[in-house]
Amino acid sequence: MEEEPVPVTASTSFSSNDGNGGQSVKECEHMIQKSLRTPTVKFLKDHLEKAGCIFGDKFIKAVHCDKKISGGYVRGEGILVCSNHMEIQDEVNQVVIHELIHAYDDCRAANLDWANCAHHACSEIRAGHLSGDCHYKREMLRGYLKVRGHEQECIRRRVMKSMRANPYCSEAAAKDAMEAVWDVCYNDTKPFDRAP
Repeated sequence: MEEEPVPVTASTSFSSNDGNGGQSVKECEHMIQKSLRTPTVKFLKDHLEKAGCIFGDKFIKAVHCDKKISGGYVRGEGILVCSNHMEIQDEVNQVVIHELIHAYDDCRAANLDWANCAHHACSEIRAGHLSGDCHYKREMLRGYLKVRGHEQECIRRRVMKSMRANPYCSEAAAKDAMEAVWDVCYNDTKPFDRAP
C-alpha cells in the first residue's frame, strides 16, 4: 500500500470517515475520472492551465492514506485523494475541487509560502468558500444544524483544523492569521466571478 507524503508545502483536507472501508485505489481512480468531467472541475482545470500551470494525467492521484485525511495538495506533485476515506462520488468531487483551488492559488501566487500562516489561512478560506465544503446540506450531514451564519462558521472551523496540521503555525498564530486575512481572502473569488 502506498502512503501519502506529507511535505510542508501541502494543504490537507480532513475526513470525517474513519477509513475502515471507503474505496480501493482503483475504484477511486475511476471516481476521479468522473470528477474531471464535472463543470466546476473542468472550469478550475482550464483556469489552472491559463495561469500557466501544467495539469498532466497524473496531477490527481488516488492513494491509500493512513492518516484521517480525505486528500491534499502537494506543490510539485499535485493532488492526492485518499481512496480509503471516500464513500461516494460527491466526496471525491469535493476533495478535487477544494484541492484544485489550492493548486490554483499556488500557481497564481509566485511567492505563496505554505509555511506562512497568513498564506496558508488565505488559501484555506478561499477553498472553503469556493468549493461548497460548507454548504448547509453538508453541514447538516456533519451534525451542525445552525441555519444563520453557518457558512462562515464552518469555514473558520475547517481552516483551523487544516492549520493545526501546519507545523509552522501554533493555534494562536493560525487564529490570528485567519482573522487578519479573512475579509480579503473570503471576498477573493478568482477564478470565479462570484462564489459558486
